[in-house]
Amino acid sequence: MGDDVCVAEVREWAEGLVEVGELIGGRFARSEPRANAVEYVRGLLSEAERKNSWTLSERAGHRVPDRMQRLLSSTDWDPDGLRDDLRGYVVDRLGDPEGVLIVDETGFLKKGKRSAGVARQYSGTAGRVENCQIGVFLTYATNQGRTFLDRELYLPKEWTEDPDRCAAAGIPEGRGFKTKGDLAIQMIERAVDAGVPAWWVAGDAVYGQYHRLRRTLEERGLFYVLAVPVSQRVVVKDGSWLGTEKRADQAVADLVPTAWRTRSAGSGSKGVRDYAWARVRINGAEDGRAEHWLLARRSLADPSEAAYFICHTPKRVALAEMARIAGIRWAIEETFQTAKGQTGLDHYQVRQYTGWYRHITLSMIAHAFLTAVKAKKGAPDPGGQAS
Repeated sequence: MGDDVCVAEVREWAEGLVEVGELIGGRFARSEPRANAVEYVRGLLSEAERKNSWTLSERAGHRVPDRMQRLLSSTDWDPDGLRDDLRGYVVDRLGDPEGVLIVDETGFLKKGKRSAGVARQYSGTAGRVENCQIGVFLTYATNQGRTFLDRELYLPKEWTEDPDRCAAAGIPEGRGFKTKGDLAIQMIERAVDAGVPAWWVAGDAVYGQYHRLRRTLEERGLFYVLAVPVSQRVVVKDGSWLGTEKRADQAVADLVPTAWRTRSAGSGSKGVRDYAWARVRINGAEDGRAEHWLLARRSLADPSEAAYFICHTPKRVALAEMARIAGIRWAIEETFQTAKGQTGLDHYQVRQYTGWYRHITLSMIAHAFLTAVKAKKGAPDPGGQAS
């Protein structure tokens, strides 16, 4: 019986890889680069410790890394087209009308000044200012699993204001400066326009404090729970005609003790994550089907540890549901960790703009495949728990 199960699992895995090959293959006009792309993804799915052009070439039986390097540099294929194919693959396997779109960024530590977008900038990955590239990502989360949908490379102003430097790194003309919030809007609108089923959007304070992002989500009919800094100004609905403007912490400090409730932010690697939660009604754009809230979370062990969220929710939404969506955001951090550890998200050695998008997209496909396999087996997905 055990041998039969093992054979069945191997067969299922092999069939899945054929499916991934078919997904990738349509973007290549010639057989050699198509085969190289499939081998590249196979290598990303392997247990190799490092997954760059050299190691993936060795695994594919190539004497030198030329083929894999060409795949990321000069071969004629469109990573944005493959991203669109990936999005369809994810929706087919994980799609849910109540899905959550999560936006966040991650840093890729780099040496030198030539890699596209590299600069001395804050990296949440390192927890400090480092010489790095920053990628902004869109993740899709449902009960079936969590994986990537989209990605954009953040280019600091020191890059976009230097045309010669951009040209040397292969950055297209006209690729001007965009804030991380602008990149988030761009990716979310692509997902919505493509028909990705989603009900909520979640993100950290980098995105929550960006008014244009919040307004875009409301115009698109999406609800959200977005973190904001303690200094965020809100207009509290206090019974007066216009309401009263306050900082987030001041608005919450005025609540009576009984306003706080213990609710779960979901399960993590250390078990259920319970916090104290409270909410305050705030002003927002008129919407007959929705309400606007300031949500607060504080630690049960140390009430001084607090976080704040601006929320646009369905009418009569439960506090527990708002807490759940706030907790789902942490899953993207686990998705980054598993993608870097299991599918080589940060193992690339390319400097060119196009090379970054090509490697990252192929790594995203590998992660989506792992997530789909686990979802089919009913097992936790690679990015399904937060610590």
